[in-house]
Amino acid sequence: MDILTAALLIALLIAVLASGLWIGLTLLGVAVVAMQWFTSRPVGDSMVFTIWGSTSSWTLTALPLFLWMGEILFRSRLTADLFKGLAPWLNRIPGRLLHANVIGCGIFAAVSGSSAATCATIGKITLPELKSRGYPDAIAMGSLAGAGTFGLLIPPSIIMIVYAVATDVSIARLFVAGVMPGLMLMAIFSGYLILWALRNPTQVPAADAEMTLAQKLAAGRHLIPVVALIALVIGSIYSGLATATESAALGVAGALVLSAIERSLTWKSFSEGLTAACRVYCMIGLILAGASFLTLAMGFIGLPREIAAFIGGLKLSPFMLLLLLMGFFIVLGCFLDGISMVVLTMAVLLPTVQAAGIDLLWFGIFVVLVVEMAQITPPVGFNLFVLQGLTGRELPYLAKTALPFFGLLVLAVLLIYLFPLTVLWLPGLM
Repeated sequence: MDILTAALLIALLIAVLASGLWIGLTLLGVAVVAMQWFTSRPVGDSMVFTIWGSTSSWTLTALPLFLWMGEILFRSRLTADLFKGLAPWLNRIPGRLLHANVIGCGIFAAVSGSSAATCATIGKITLPELKSRGYPDAIAMGSLAGAGTFGLLIPPSIIMIVYAVATDVSIARLFVAGVMPGLMLMAIFSGYLILWALRNPTQVPAADAEMTLAQKLAAGRHLIPVVALIALVIGSIYSGLATATESAALGVAGALVLSAIERSLTWKSFSEGLTAACRVYCMIGLILAGASFLTLAMGFIGLPREIAAFIGGLKLSPFMLLLLLMGFFIVLGCFLDGISMVVLTMAVLLPTVQAAGIDLLWFGIFVVLVVEMAQITPPVGFNLFVLQGLTGRELPYLAKTALPFFGLLVLAVLLIYLFPLTVLWLPGLM
């Protein structure tokens, strides 16, 4: 395969994506062109077997289940109870209720798995409350945009499942690997809010009336259902009692029970949640099918090998390679959503990553963090679109408010590079 062929296929892919055609269909179309024009393989048989193999994996069963669990909770009152339970405990911390964005997103991410769902759900609760209490819009929206990305990192994560399937890495170990980086990122974001509050004390509204310990504990009872569901899902995986798919089924059952107990489970909410989860999974499934066939086509024409040889010829150190990949993913994130980025690039990048001696489990968390950056990078930052829908503000303004948190995500990537045990320690105990 020559450089001209690669350039033609990449240009075709970019052009069709820019036309607005569905991403999954775009990937399938470019794969058909590549197979038909540049290989002697039969297109029809290859496409059928590849699509069936990529979409019938038992491992993928966890994906629609986690999506459904998030949709159930999205339609319940449990998420609104998060603010009631958190607010009394944040009164004395610099920044006060701004931390509700960080902690609330962290908690909901642990039962959602979706960045957009996390941002939308917590934003509906916290933004009106923060605005009514006089908190500045910029820091409230920026912290929500940044913290909403926790849905990708804190398990169970939809994009982690996609990465694990694409790279043949254990979903359970990848979930566990995301726990400590997720907690670290929450601490970094809260630390930034504390520093911001100390530097801008006049912009932080006065504290609410102090509550007694008994009153705080009484308010904290609202957190018990969600925390119990998190313990059920994550605990069953970490303890080895359940696989990722089984823990997803437990999560759905738990979410249905909790929703029924609080009387927000109706036939309408049940059917709407199930339909929404199916719709999202069908979109992801089409992207996975298209990416699998494109991966096969690229393999036949030798693109991964050529790219790996080119990058290998640059003789980059692992750090410089990761720096190059981080820039590549950030640019790619301006045009594609996170799942598309992962399934489209993994087959091409894995030979190079493995040749550099980079652990695929660690690399998965690296990819997730970089994709998180793309969630708040215009023009296709999904969290920015969600925030625009919630607030009506322009994308450039929202991108500006999220910029400090983009920088904090870069810091998180640097920290996991310097201290890889942040990612690898917990999976090593399994």
